[in-house]
Amino acid sequence: MSLQAPAHSDELIVAFPAEHVLQLTLNRPRSLNAMTPTMSDDLKALLDWFEDEPQLWVVIVTGAGRVFCAGADLKAWNTDQQNGTTNEQERTAANVHGFGSISRRQSSKPIIAAVNGGAYGGGLELVVNCDLVVAAQDAKFAFPEVKRGVVAIQGGIPRIARIAGHQLASELLLTGKTISAAEAQNRFGFVNTVVPTADVLPTAFKLARQIIENSPDAVQCTKKGLLLSHQHNFSETLFATVWSSESKRVYKGDNIKEGLKAFSEKRLPSWKNPAKL
Repeated sequence: MSLQAPAHSDELIVAFPAEHVLQLTLNRPRSLNAMTPTMSDDLKALLDWFEDEPQLWVVIVTGAGRVFCAGADLKAWNTDQQNGTTNEQERTAANVHGFGSISRRQSSKPIIAAVNGGAYGGGLELVVNCDLVVAAQDAKFAFPEVKRGVVAIQGGIPRIARIAGHQLASELLLTGKTISAAEAQNRFGFVNTVVPTADVLPTAFKLARQIIENSPDAVQCTKKGLLLSHQHNFSETLFATVWSSESKRVYKGDNIKEGLKAFSEKRLPSWKNPAKL
């Protein structure tokens, strides 16, 4: 697979650990991978490219060092606030893909979070808006925004409310409490797998490989249906998915023919890259 990623700063590490898989590593370990405008711009450029690149089917997002992401760079934010140089409401509304270009991104391709150490504030907004989450046993999670006078408004509130329900979401959002990886998995429901730290990335790669064994057309149409289910009731979701561009690509494309033929011939299918929508 020969791919040329868009230009980016050293605040983001780009790798291709397997065919069809993109890995993005937040790379400000000395600052606990706190989000900067540069890192956010890098993520937007890389994820927009990922969306449009037929050879890439899955992305894994992780963090360098001992924390996945500590959220926004509060020191820089404080400077902006004290100087009155920012309009937070306008900036948030205009930020189509949300915090780190992930927390409100409506991607039809799977996004896997590989969480080492912990995710706080905006970092947790990133995590809960990924499709699959692998966490280290010692990982910690929190929405501490209310402790700093701010709000998890970039996508965290509606997503955790949908995942955990109103009462459990309130417990996280209104108290700012920190929870363990085990609690995140067993009580709040936004972590799929908890593993030793050394196994976080290998487990994320294993999930990615399991996904890319399947038809990319079917996977992306299924992900589209999941996203639509957040916006519509049962019947509306069903028909919106049926008539989506992703569904048309499934039923008019080559991969459905290949999948059914491979089943009949008792062999593994050989999938093609999806056509661009």
